[in-house]
Amino acid sequence: MNIFYLLPALTLITITFGLPIIRYFWISFHASSLLTGLEYIPNYGSNWLRIIGDDRFWRDTIQTLRFTGVSVSIELIIAILIALLLNQKLRGRGVIRAISFLPWALPTAVMALGWRWIFNSPYGPIDQLLNLFGFASLNILSEPRLSWIGTVLADVWKTSPFISLILLAGLQTIPNDLYEAFILEGGTKRQAFFRITLPLLEPYILVSLLFRVAQAFGVFDLIQVMTGGGPAGSTESLAGYAYLNAMRFLDFGYSATIIVFSFIVLILVCLIGWITISNSKRILSS
Repeated sequence: MNIFYLLPALTLITITFGLPIIRYFWISFHASSLLTGLEYIPNYGSNWLRIIGDDRFWRDTIQTLRFTGVSVSIELIIAILIALLLNQKLRGRGVIRAISFLPWALPTAVMALGWRWIFNSPYGPIDQLLNLFGFASLNILSEPRLSWIGTVLADVWKTSPFISLILLAGLQTIPNDLYEAFILEGGTKRQAFFRITLPLLEPYILVSLLFRVAQAFGVFDLIQVMTGGGPAGSTESLAGYAYLNAMRFLDFGYSATIIVFSFIVLILVCLIGWITISNSKRILSS
């Protein structure tokens, strides 16, 4: 009987998420371009064979995976620290919580414009401060390595509050009696964190990681506004490459192939992450 309570949610997910993926999968096996009059002609998997020899596609895949891994890892560490701080009994705690969540509330495009101005050379505040003390400009958005770091910093600044919000909700479900009993038995606060806090926060950490991995792997607007995928494609993501093929080259079939491939990779990454966390839980419990 309980399965019937899930039907509305399953129906909504199928309509808004499942059907588009099936549609993209079908398009990936058909030629679809404005240059051919949007004729859906079977291409017998030529788009998928094209992926194998597309160096730009594999470069963007590696860059997207690297961006996701680095940004989400940093966000998780920072979010745990923020959640622990906001869970303390501080004066004006409500105001502090509201301010700390402002970055997440800002639209991504607006936030990206702000970071683009911060990293601007030579008029941004970073280069202005460096020039004030006699140092040369960094040209952050013009250097491939620095521009990639800049996009990661911007993503971490915006989305760390989202993870901290989920973790804060988890912290508030942990009874204080557990900590008091643990301390009375001779345990330290550090031991309590690893033996009580982290194990009980695991479901919340897993949920936040799944959300963030999916969002980071599909990053588009942040990079599009800040760098446009440059310089020299050093910050281009898979979503940006799919957008480029669809909107500039009008190759909707290949763009759909990239989207379906990204979806498959994302599912694999989430499964690997879930298995890793499950194994870590067994090690900690033992």
